[in-house]
Amino acid sequence: MSPETAPSKALIIDGLHVRRGAQEVLQDISLSLEPGRILALLGPNGAGKSTLVATLCGQVAPVAGQIRLGDTHLTGRKAYEIRRLGVAAVPEGHQVLSGLSVADNLAAAASMLSPREAREAVAEVLDIFPELSMKLALPAGTLSGGQQQMLSLAQALVSRPRFILADEMSFGLAPVIVKRLIPLMKRVADRGIGVLLIEQYTHLALSIADEIAVLVRGRVVAREPASAFRDRPEAIRDLYLNQTQDAASHGTTQGDKA
Repeated sequence: MSPETAPSKALIIDGLHVRRGAQEVLQDISLSLEPGRILALLGPNGAGKSTLVATLCGQVAPVAGQIRLGDTHLTGRKAYEIRRLGVAAVPEGHQVLSGLSVADNLAAAASMLSPREAREAVAEVLDIFPELSMKLALPAGTLSGGQQQMLSLAQALVSRPRFILADEMSFGLAPVIVKRLIPLMKRVADRGIGVLLIEQYTHLALSIADEIAVLVRGRVVAREPASAFRDRPEAIRDLYLNQTQDAASHGTTQGDKA
């Protein structure tokens, strides 16, 4: 769906350009994400996926374009303002406050809520992640990698966001753990939260996504219903290769870290 036709409550990216130094990492990105839907953002390493997440949550400033939450402009706002407005990021690498207990991690994430709302929000996320209920008194740093990723996602959810940006939740985790984590994003969407999912395991992303967008060398080269690719995920890899080879034939370059 184009930004022009997106619902009024959607997260809208319109004509976004982002530079890092002299390099244009994102070029004319236009996407929209509706509440309760999962948009999987796929692409090779260096495509600009993590840069897009960092820009959406206020860590990187675009040089052109707009980001809106409905009619509310997010472009140029601080990261904490964007989170308060309802956009929460789950960064790559299951980042938690390792020296604090699981309970204190959740309490810190819920600090912007009233005491009653915080208690309710924590109870809601523990219903989604019952495994954490048995670990509340433990330092977060003692949890397994999979449990830390659950806690990282729970921290985002406890702020009661309207949208979640999940960047490579599977990073560094065993496939068997990833197979448990990814379906949880469907439960999140079922609660009416829009999810932007960046995931290296394409088949798992396709299994839960409503739509996919393919990002190659800083540009969106395809956006389709996920159902169009579920039986042929190799077609997405073909898009990666075709776009990369076409760019190489024209002598363009892009850095590896984006």
